Amino acid sequence: MRRLTTLFPSEFLEEHAEELGVVERNRTLQIPVLVWALVFGFAAGESRTLAGFRRSYNATADEPISPGGFYQRLTPSLATYLRDLVERGLDEVAVPNAVDADIDRFRDVMIADGTVLRLHEFLSEVYEGRHEEQAGARLHLLHNATEQMIERIDVTDETAHDSTLFKTGSWLHGRLILLDLAYFKYRRFALIDENDGFFVSRLKQNANPVITAELREWRGRAIPLEGKQIQDVVDDLSRQYIDVEVEAEFKRGQYEGTRSLDTKRFRVVGVRNEDADDYHLYITNLPRDEFLPSDLATLYRCRWEVETLFRELKTQYELDEFDTRNPAVVEILLYAALLSLLVSRELLDLVTEQADDEIVFPPERWAATFRSHAQLILHELGEYLGYSPPPLLERLIDDAQKIHQQRPILQETLATATQPRCEG
Repeated sequence: MRRLTTLFPSEFLEEHAEELGVVERNRTLQIPVLVWALVFGFAAGESRTLAGFRRSYNATADEPISPGGFYQRLTPSLATYLRDLVERGLDEVAVPNAVDADIDRFRDVMIADGTVLRLHEFLSEVYEGRHEEQAGARLHLLHNATEQMIERIDVTDETAHDSTLFKTGSWLHGRLILLDLAYFKYRRFALIDENDGFFVSRLKQNANPVITAELREWRGRAIPLEGKQIQDVVDDLSRQYIDVEVEAEFKRGQYEGTRSLDTKRFRVVGVRNEDADDYHLYITNLPRDEFLPSDLATLYRCRWEVETLFRELKTQYELDEFDTRNPAVVEILLYAALLSLLVSRELLDLVTEQADDEIVFPPERWAATFRSHAQLILHELGEYLGYSPPPLLERLIDDAQKIHQQRPILQETLATATQPRCEG
């Protein structure tokens, strides 16, 4: 429990909530309990409803909160507060490295990616989807594979392209950026190179740069490639690797109302996929004398770290199943999911430290284990923090009673509907 309260100290949780106006000074709402109830309530699938979060809160806090009192706390300021906690956690929590690759050559290896979250159709004005009568949010992550942490998160509507969230600049110096096809732009590659950074990306199928030189000599009657376009000849090759220099034409950024044309030379590498009888084509600025084609394929597999995170968020935490019409609640649940992931990783780090060296903890198996023990962890955490919830019987009465006096329960509705017929 000390590990978790060090990650998010109660004093910090309370003070920052006051700064943002999430709670008033008399603190009728116990903000540390609310945070932990959201974290562990989201982890436990059976409690991942607003009523379930309230029950988790009431099972931990000194004083229960009514449904109306709980729901009125689900505000944009609470969403902002939880986002701040996520950003704080990102600085503290390491995400385990799933790929064994030699990355010491670089200051950092960065992975940019995004995923779409499907939302209630009534939110389409706030979170515009790519199709009519649909709503969707896009979660963008910038993951540092070297430091094993997420450096940045952004949430936009579905129509926002991943590419627009990736900003080039001096921060790229000495870093290797692994990009999927959503970020493919020759101008972006040129800017990474000009900021003394490095990149590896898959080559788009409709990208067809001209080959200016072959970087590997082949014995015998090899097909000459210089002067040809890469996509025009790739189907005619049977060699294990392709390793060539290409020249790509692109438009520079707008300057004084015009965009000038420019060219840049990059390296294109192909690694043969024997099962599919084709090539995986990569474009990069990494030099051949340091990185062979097989090295590039190994480096690019680091991207699976982010893919694994997205898969865990969607399969274990059902991140894309938000059945609410309230935009603030969408953000609250999204950041609660990310906080659950960060807390899960912090506990995994603790478990790994305590376990024997030969024991391995697969991330998704650990996630399922964490979820199954979430309510127990919340109970012990509440005791550790000194909270004394009401007796169990009192909580059962509070949770099970009829809430809305004007809303008939099913038995009352049936009795009213059948009464005239019975009298007749």
